[in-house]
Amino acid sequence: MIDVLVAGGGPAGLATAINAALAGMEAVVVEPRPGPVDKACGEGLMPTGAAALADLGVAVPDGRPFRGIRYVDGPQRVQAEFRDGPGLGVRRTALHTALAHRARDLGVRVVPGRVDAVHAAGEGVRAHVTGGPELPGPELCGREFGARWLVAADGLHSPIRARLGLDLASRGPRRYGLRRHYRIAPWTDFVEVHWAPGGEAYVTPVGDDLVGVAVLSSERRTYDEHLARFPDLLARLDGPPATPVRGAGPLRQRVRRRVAGRILLVGDAAGYVDALTGEGISLALLSARALVGCLMVGRPEEYENAWRRLSWRSRLLTAALVRARRHPPAARMIVPAARRLPAVFGAAVRSLA
Repeated sequence: MIDVLVAGGGPAGLATAINAALAGMEAVVVEPRPGPVDKACGEGLMPTGAAALADLGVAVPDGRPFRGIRYVDGPQRVQAEFRDGPGLGVRRTALHTALAHRARDLGVRVVPGRVDAVHAAGEGVRAHVTGGPELPGPELCGREFGARWLVAADGLHSPIRARLGLDLASRGPRRYGLRRHYRIAPWTDFVEVHWAPGGEAYVTPVGDDLVGVAVLSSERRTYDEHLARFPDLLARLDGPPATPVRGAGPLRQRVRRRVAGRILLVGDAAGYVDALTGEGISLALLSARALVGCLMVGRPEEYENAWRRLSWRSRLLTAALVRARRHPPAARMIVPAARRLPAVFGAAVRSLA
């Protein structure tokens, strides 16, 4: 029986496995896709996320520091710098590769396949793995094996979460994200959030000659149709795109709880409000550390409160902004209000960071 079986080998799953290995636990990750895996993502790590990555001993060779957040609405703009060091813009694939290398160096085994059934068994769980090619451990393929704990890090639409009955119906309009990259030198060392009627464009510098542009909206349009709403931004994006469009959504995922016996949820599987304030990866890294800490002291039930403590600022502010988005008069006031109250805006940015 292994200590921790992680279903999902994205950043949240690999960070959980790395934390477990650093704590002296045996960890196995089950992931159906060969890495590195790309997906729609803002690709910005807040300063706390960048620090958590360094604490894991993960070095990302490619990336671009950014020093704060800027909101832009036509000619109006407001920005705030982080207080305790920069954030890090990094391609999702580069982050995944760096985490995978660190996990491998610590002895974490990554098994191709997927966990398609889990049930309690004494002082642990039994999990069934299927769907992978030839495995380094053939005894795992298509058979049940045991673990003390199972961590579901299987994404926004987590199948394990759904099978456990932990999903809650989401209220309000469904929002979606689309992202692609442009081969252009970043024009700023801030992450920019551009506002327009019906949606936002989230611009992250991820390299010396690469920026990622994600558009977020409840309206189902093509990427180019969304981007046309931001003429000033569009004028900066000269030249052909560097990557294809990738999408994700609906973004809002409500979850009853994050602990169900010996199964725990982390990353997007643990619940998600929206990508607007850009803390998804950072929260995943911090939650992974908290989760393993709870397991090490034998109090897994405390992970629920730990997750809530780590995420409450993000959930509160993001939900407020998304709610304001539903009412055009309030939406038009977001950037002007932040500009008139720079101290409040700065405090919010530094709190999230």
